[in-house]
Amino acid sequence: MNFQFQHIQFIWLLAAIPFFILLFIWLLRWKQKVVKRMGDKKLIRELTSNFSPKLFNLKFLLLMLAMGAGVVAVMNLRKPGNADGVTRKGIDVVIALDVSKSMLATDLQPNRLERAKQFISKLMNAMPDDRIGLVLFAGKAYMQMPLTTDHSAAQLFVSSASTDAVPQQGTVISDALKMSANAFNTAERRFKTVIVISDGEDHDAEAVKTAKDLAVQGMMINTVGIGSAEGATIIDPATGETKKDETGSPVISKLNEEELKLIADNTNGAYIRLQGSDEAVEAVKKSLSQIESKAFGDVSLMNFKTYYWWFAGAMLIFLLVENFIPERKKLAAA
Repeated sequence: MNFQFQHIQFIWLLAAIPFFILLFIWLLRWKQKVVKRMGDKKLIRELTSNFSPKLFNLKFLLLMLAMGAGVVAVMNLRKPGNADGVTRKGIDVVIALDVSKSMLATDLQPNRLERAKQFISKLMNAMPDDRIGLVLFAGKAYMQMPLTTDHSAAQLFVSSASTDAVPQQGTVISDALKMSANAFNTAERRFKTVIVISDGEDHDAEAVKTAKDLAVQGMMINTVGIGSAEGATIIDPATGETKKDETGSPVISKLNEEELKLIADNTNGAYIRLQGSDEAVEAVKKSLSQIESKAFGDVSLMNFKTYYWWFAGAMLIFLLVENFIPERKKLAAA
């Protein structure tokens, strides 16, 4: 792997150098105008006989070199060690899992949430070269795990997901999509996909609009519907009893396929209804196969050799030399 900058975002600081150059040119021209206004050239030469324009320019050049070296030092030029880098080929996948109370419905045994977790576990096993991220959402979305190649850690996060993870109730898919988008590198316009797993029970008016906006940025969204059109009751885990509405009637949670299909259709993704986990995994993999794989370095597993101190040292030398260079030249002895 070639040299790279760890903090490339600070490159904008180099824009200060041309600004100071323009300011320096303006200063030189201002001095010329002042000299012309004074008029008496012989008197001016005598007054400025010990001033050296060359030394003055050299001091400015050294300051600009010191500033440039300082900015490069802050950006931290580095190179991965020969034997420490691990390169994998894969895509970046963020899984957005619905953990609202409706996911406790039992139309899929033992309930929708547990079946969704089983599906995610099998999906990760089938994607060993991909980076996985996890977002949990209900009435609000939370980044549970950033993109990682550590699938063992990802399995732990998935297994611990529960309806208690998000206190706000609801199914706000638009927030889940926005949170998922934040996990990706915004400089890349390809290789990004989100897998939304939900019963889509609460209609989110912003979900399809958000999906369209993300599609423009190069994101594919696959949706996995979990539940049944007939619906099922929800068991309250705190009491073990069927959840009821204000009138005392059992709450029936139904799968809302229409919204999930619209989200997938508007992002070149696929809608899959979760029935058998193995079949759903194959369907998702088929959809993801449309995305060109990319090679990326797993930076977390690399030991880097850094070179910032070379530039920091150069900056110090430039500043020291500039400090000892006088603006006045030595006059010949009479």
